[in-house]
Amino acid sequence: MQEKMHSTTILAVRHNGTAAIGGDGQVTLGAVVMKGDAHKIRRLYGNKVVVGFAGATADAFALLERFEAKLKDFQGSVPRASTELAKDWRMDRNLRRLEAMMIAMDKDSLLLLSGTGDVVQPSDGVAAIGSGGPYALAAARALVTHSSLSAKEIVQAALHIAGDLCIYTNRNIEVEEV
Repeated sequence: MQEKMHSTTILAVRHNGTAAIGGDGQVTLGAVVMKGDAHKIRRLYGNKVVVGFAGATADAFALLERFEAKLKDFQGSVPRASTELAKDWRMDRNLRRLEAMMIAMDKDSLLLLSGTGDVVQPSDGVAAIGSGGPYALAAARALVTHSSLSAKEIVQAALHIAGDLCIYTNRNIEVEEV
């Protein structure tokens, strides 16, 4: 029986004119922490686009490479690159087997891409993926509603909360502002 890999928590927030995306550093295999300092946030397209990814490592990197190629094809347009990648993801038999998700953002867009071909723009400016995603999402939504923190501060605080609640999330957090 193959162990299920739990690998991350990624959170992105747009709030009060600021935007940030962050992730934890933990990678686990079953009940074992394999790595505590993984980097799951990447800057692309001349540092204008920031992505965070969750899922099987090789699949996440394959997705990231394809997304980067789409960004080049569509002059850095996150919505267009995301839509075209999602189309490929649904149509290509090999891509459909990828077990990964991604959040992509730039100064204008925040999109969540799933393996089912979904491209979702959250209406509240908050998106989360990965094992601790639901915890981080709930914390971020509360902080957006009941605080005057910046997006970066919300991402940091919400990821720390997720790290306290989710055994697959640690407090080794990296955050990038857009």
